[in-house]
Amino acid sequence: MKYVSLLLLVLSMSSAAYAEDAATPPTQTAYVSLTPALVGNYGAGTKLKYYKADIALRVQAEHVTSVEYHEPLIRDQLIQLFAQQSDENMQGAEGKEAVRKAALEQVRQVLNQEEGQPLVEDLLFNNLVVQP
Repeated sequence: MKYVSLLLLVLSMSSAAYAEDAATPPTQTAYVSLTPALVGNYGAGTKLKYYKADIALRVQAEHVTSVEYHEPLIRDQLIQLFAQQSDENMQGAEGKEAVRKAALEQVRQVLNQEEGQPLVEDLLFNNLVVQP
């Protein structure tokens, strides 16, 4: 009898935990594409170097409207960030990853200033083409 009571107690606790998990809906992830692609010059020197970056921002679905509202400011900050990059940062895989992380941090900083929270979970390069 003691084991039956213990089993019933365990089952009731697990079903209560399951009901609690089912009550909170999972958060939906959405992607905000910065279209058209960012195109510009980067680096210093006399030779012009070009880049084209197709960028998507991963956000929670409820933040899509806020992120889209601030897209002009986000684009401006990213264009300025890309303009400061060197050939090493724009060509190698490690350099591109460093640029991606810097771009993510820049976007989060802008949104934190404007909205009071970073809103963006990740920044993805769908395509990054450079012509040194």
